Amino acid sequence: MVKSILLTACGLLAFLGAALAGYKVVPFLHKLKFGQTIREVGPVWHQKKQGTPTMGGILFIAACIIAAAAMIAVYDLGFDGDAFSANPASRYALIAGALMALCCGGIGFLDDYIKVVKKRNLGLTVVQKLLLQFAVGGGYGLSLYLGGGSLLYVPFFGWVEFGWWIIPFCLFAVTAMINATNLTDGIDGLCAGIALPILLLFITVSAGYSGQTFAAAAFFGALVGFLVWNAPPAKVFMGDTGSLFIGGMLTAVAFGIRQPFLLIPACIVYILDMLSVVLQVAYFKLTHGKRLFKMSPVHHHFEMCGWKERTIDGVFIGVTLLGCISAWFLRA
Repeated sequence: MVKSILLTACGLLAFLGAALAGYKVVPFLHKLKFGQTIREVGPVWHQKKQGTPTMGGILFIAACIIAAAAMIAVYDLGFDGDAFSANPASRYALIAGALMALCCGGIGFLDDYIKVVKKRNLGLTVVQKLLLQFAVGGGYGLSLYLGGGSLLYVPFFGWVEFGWWIIPFCLFAVTAMINATNLTDGIDGLCAGIALPILLLFITVSAGYSGQTFAAAAFFGALVGFLVWNAPPAKVFMGDTGSLFIGGMLTAVAFGIRQPFLLIPACIVYILDMLSVVLQVAYFKLTHGKRLFKMSPVHHHFEMCGWKERTIDGVFIGVTLLGCISAWFLRA
């Protein structure tokens, strides 16, 4: 009962932190002229979003970290003790995951900063991004290996000891997830909205990993608070700062509860959005100029077909919910 109350308080604190901070942060980003440069190859109606402040991901990043740390401390010191101090392995995984997610957000922040300063929608080069992402993903895998976090649950196979294979596995998982969430951040409210049912899934399956439960609850509340400003029509964009942090944080919680394979069904929309880009490029090259979709990622295809942003958000979140229900039946 006490834990449920604190989890609710954790999400509420993060929600209020992100939502209320927007009243200061959004005008501040406007003042700094941290406006998004809209791609010329995108839908023409996106040009009206030119100048909307970006890097708004700092709203939910700060709210999530502060709320989670505060409530874990309250729960750990005043009530149960299984969240942190009584479980060194869980504590280690939680800190390692948080640092990994923050590093992912840091890569995004650097990319956003270059875009804003240079006034172009390019940022870091592909090679620079991949090298930084590989370093973060590989470093996270190494931390789990050294911290004894290489025993993972694989649906239909049970618990499997990955040993040092956890390192390349984490490198792949982190890189894939943060790029998938980054590509999905193409219309107002989509990337953050999709993460909500995934976090609810993690909250329900993270019994025994109280620190991860609080992290998921805090992140859920922080994203809802951010959507106050990011839902269509968006008053602020999360930027790569936010989208890469989302991918990193979802991956961190999944590995923290030792069930990263749940990301496959739960994050099906993120994955399909990323695969649509790969398929579009491959089909374009194989057919010498023909396109499989009107535009990729696939959410832009539906937009070009006349779907409104709120409709796309609703449908994609609904599909994610179905994926999360499937993942729930595959849990340990």
